[in-house]
Amino acid sequence: MSKKSYPTDVVEQAQSVLSAWQQIEEGKSYGAINAAAITAGITQAAQILPQIDSLDAQLTNLRNQRDDLYADLWDMVKRIRSGVKADYGDDSSEYEMVGGTRASDRKPPVRKAKTV
Repeated sequence: MSKKSYPTDVVEQAQSVLSAWQQIEEGKSYGAINAAAITAGITQAAQILPQIDSLDAQLTNLRNQRDDLYADLWDMVKRIRSGVKADYGDDSSEYEMVGGTRASDRKPPVRKAKTV
C-alpha cells in the first residue's frame, strides 16, 4: 500500500481552516478555491465516511466467515491425512498423495553437540 498524500485528519483540518477563513474574510477566494468549494468537499467527505464504515463492517464479517471456513477445511485436511496415515502407513505413496511427507523422505534429526 502506498503512502497517502494527505494527513489522516484532513477533514478536521479543513473544518478548522474554513472556520478561521470565515472569521478572517468570508468572501475571499484563492483562485478557484472559495468557502463554498471547501464546504462542498467537507460535505462530500462526510457522506462517504459512513459508506466506508458500512463496507468495512461487511468486509470484516466476510473475513471472519472465511477464517471460520478455512479453519474447518484445515481440520478436515488434517483428519483425512491422519486417516490415510493410519490406513496405509506413514511411508506409503497414498500418504504422500494427500500431502503428507513420507517417513523415508524425512531428514533424520540433527543432534547438537554438547557444550561444556
